[in-house]
Amino acid sequence: MALVLYNYDLDENCYKVRLALSMLKLEHETIAVNAFPGREQETPPFLALNPMGTLPILKDGEQTLFGAEAVLAHLARTHDPAGTWLPVEGEAFAAVMQWLFFASGDLSAAGRARANALFGPPGDETALRAAARRAIMAMEDVMVANGFRAREWFADERHTIADVALFPAFALSRDFGVDHDEFPALRKWARRFRAIPGFLTMPGIPDYH
Repeated sequence: MALVLYNYDLDENCYKVRLALSMLKLEHETIAVNAFPGREQETPPFLALNPMGTLPILKDGEQTLFGAEAVLAHLARTHDPAGTWLPVEGEAFAAVMQWLFFASGDLSAAGRARANALFGPPGDETALRAAARRAIMAMEDVMVANGFRAREWFADERHTIADVALFPAFALSRDFGVDHDEFPALRKWARRFRAIPGFLTMPGIPDYH
């Protein structure tokens, strides 16, 4: 089945899916969407694919999916027979799903704050940045606690799609003024994430040494 990604290069949710496709070594076609300034994703042809008018959109054969976290879960479930990216064990599976919900919920403030800083859509900049910082600090606290248990990843003993869902929001948060020196545990995690085979970068991703 042919995979087709409708993509905007500067969108962090599209970046999540590009990361997953690369790390899973999945061949796919990419169709560029003029999300800014054109807002092409809100035009009738794209609304027919995703009535929410958002990106990314993934077509997998006859199936059309939208919502980055849903796409990540689909790719891991469908195209990773070993189940390494989405564990089937109860505790690990629940942990992955918990972080996927966090990424699409509380942590989404980081994406909105970044979009506000880069593209200037309407929004309460101060409130968005405060909400994003709270979410990122929660990630830092968890990763600090994980360090005491010698766990290097968020949901399991190895990397999963939970890490893929979380990485862009932190890594790109400097775009709206977050100082990464305040989050040493996340910096170490981000360095480990960059070492995963198939890692792709994008503008704004720091190259930690």
